[in-house]
Amino acid sequence: MEDSGFARTRRTLSASARLLSVLNLDGPLLVGLGLLALYGLAILYSASGQSVDTIVRTVMRLALGTAAMLALTHASPNFLRRLAPWLYLFGVVLLVVVELTGVIGKGAQRWLNLGLFKFQPSEIMKLAVPMLAAWYLHDRPLPPDWGSLGVLAVIIFVPTGLVAIQPDLGTAALIAASGALLVLMAGLAVGMAGAAVLGWNFLHEYQRARVLTFLNPQTDPLGAGYHIIQSQIALGSGGVFGKGWMNGSQAQLEFLPERSTDFIFAVVGEEFGLIGLIGLLALYLFIVARAVWLATQTNDTFSRLLALCVALTFFVYVFINAGMVSGLLPVVGVPLPLVSYGGTSVVTLLAGFGILMGLYSHRKLVGS
Repeated sequence: MEDSGFARTRRTLSASARLLSVLNLDGPLLVGLGLLALYGLAILYSASGQSVDTIVRTVMRLALGTAAMLALTHASPNFLRRLAPWLYLFGVVLLVVVELTGVIGKGAQRWLNLGLFKFQPSEIMKLAVPMLAAWYLHDRPLPPDWGSLGVLAVIIFVPTGLVAIQPDLGTAALIAASGALLVLMAGLAVGMAGAAVLGWNFLHEYQRARVLTFLNPQTDPLGAGYHIIQSQIALGSGGVFGKGWMNGSQAQLEFLPERSTDFIFAVVGEEFGLIGLIGLLALYLFIVARAVWLATQTNDTFSRLLALCVALTFFVYVFINAGMVSGLLPVVGVPLPLVSYGGTSVVTLLAGFGILMGLYSHRKLVGS
């Protein structure tokens, strides 16, 4: 009986491995993403005030993102290279359309109304910018020379500027980071500080106040510093083990702003404590480490740069959100990946991982 049970288990595992291979999926990465999504749904249910509608909407977006991921795992590096310029151009055109006719919400003009749902075109650029930058660098010597750096600067800062004026500082920062990471991986770290200084001049007054207030939130406790103060109270009150699921006073009594979106990390700390935060960060670390390993196994410049950029941009999401919520970074409106409530960002993240797994699966078909 034991031998029969062991044999059945082995056959099941073998069949699962074959299915993953056919679908071009990486088992460990897929398991990590699945666990993170389940963790996120549990936290989101509490943070949203036990809103079933919010959970249903999130599950639908996860399903759509999973479909995009499954489709993109079969995209070859050659196909992605051919797609890159057109996807970038399409995204820039949509950003211009948003500026002219986009839907305004919460003081920002970021969305296109497609009838059944609203679509945020800036999310496309999180993939389009590194794809075009990797396409441009594919057949060029590395590190890039000054001429190539100038072209890369245009590729990065055109969509970044269009998103910043919506205004959406968080998404603009992530688009810039995705391009900057690719340039760094290509071997050049010049000009980043200068870009930061230049970007400061394009910020709105309230965005500059956010950047300055994080140094001392108490200077404006009921204004620009309110978010950080309430977030730090929530994190600190959770202690080591937390107050329990759906028992966080800051979140449940609505003292914590944006608790289901940008500040959901504070809900984790309040309800699950330090242990819960460590568990969540460990899961993120596993996903990033596995993604980086897959990226290093690819064997051409385009694939390696793009795959590494997807993995490290995911890390930047986590780093900025956790730093923002804990008061170590300014509040810039970056969601916690696959945990915060969001629409297009969920699909974009999963699509990026689909591209990464596809590049890994096609590595033997591409010449070095």
